[in-house]
Amino acid sequence: MTAEGIKTYCLQKPGAYEVTPFGPIPICYKVGNRIFLELYPRDEDYKITIRSEMMLTDYYRSQYPGVVIPGYHCPERQRRYKNTIYMNRGLADDVVFDMIDHSYRDAVSKCTKKERMLLL
Repeated sequence: MTAEGIKTYCLQKPGAYEVTPFGPIPICYKVGNRIFLELYPRDEDYKITIRSEMMLTDYYRSQYPGVVIPGYHCPERQRRYKNTIYMNRGLADDVVFDMIDHSYRDAVSKCTKKERMLLL
């Protein structure tokens, strides 16, 4: 899956938008004021970081060792809720889309009621 494909997929979600709060990389996709995906589109180190529930992060790490790892740049307390996925290691697109969908839903659930109402 290309970085452009990820961008297109993220931006089709209601209320999603792109920002670069940390410089040109990572490219962040937010809903409300919550990041649901960080994109690192370097050819030599192409990866994304997404949020998730703790049980689901552990599941994906156990199912895809070496492809899905704890959020590499996250503080220790956040690593339970974030995974980094290496995109050039053969993970199926539908699995990546499922992870992105879950991350988006998780971010929406953390938005304020007012922010969620604006998404409808």
